[in-house]
Amino acid sequence: MNGLLVVIRRYGTSSIGRKQIAALTGLMLVGFLCGHLAGNFLLYKGMEAFNHYSEFLQSQTLLPVIELGLLAVFLTHICMALWLTWENWRARPERYEVRESAGGRTWGSATMIWTGLFLLGFLLFHVSTFRLIEAEDEAGIFGVVVAWFQSVPVVVFYLCALTALGLHLSHGVQSAFQTFGAEHPNATPVIKPAGLAFAVFLAAAFGLMPLWSHCIYRG
Repeated sequence: MNGLLVVIRRYGTSSIGRKQIAALTGLMLVGFLCGHLAGNFLLYKGMEAFNHYSEFLQSQTLLPVIELGLLAVFLTHICMALWLTWENWRARPERYEVRESAGGRTWGSATMIWTGLFLLGFLLFHVSTFRLIEAEDEAGIFGVVVAWFQSVPVVVFYLCALTALGLHLSHGVQSAFQTFGAEHPNATPVIKPAGLAFAVFLAAAFGLMPLWSHCIYRG
């Protein structure tokens, strides 16, 4: 048992171990986002369908366990990412005089830590808005969502956050696959554009919801 703990500790504190843990937890969060998006699409079906979906989730006895597990995955991803970023900065204490796009550097890869931190702040705001606020009228959580997105500043903030999500995923998805060895002359040309297309799709799909709520139900 002690030997197993030593192996786990060495793996978790090694550079490749931290990269793989960050990649794995990142992909797990992407999976959650896909499921969350699928559920949120019921918003377009109207109040009854969306409220039924919300009530179904709330009725699940394992929901608190799932939420704690998701929180653990999210915190692990953040810790590993910050640790790796700090090590990279420590290894290169002097900034490059000229930043070039050579070597595959993109806006997504250059802003990973900043978009990640912004998304953390957005998540706290989002959860405090839709998870902790009780729906008191007959419109239920559907009414809360629609009413919340009548505010232009809120819609703009959400669109900024989803732009950050798109940037983060544009590099994060392809990087995660490459971390697990999916780097091959035939695979890389497919993984990069596929990862970018997926990032754009996910950000745009989430971003349409506040715009739709604001435009369809305003006034």
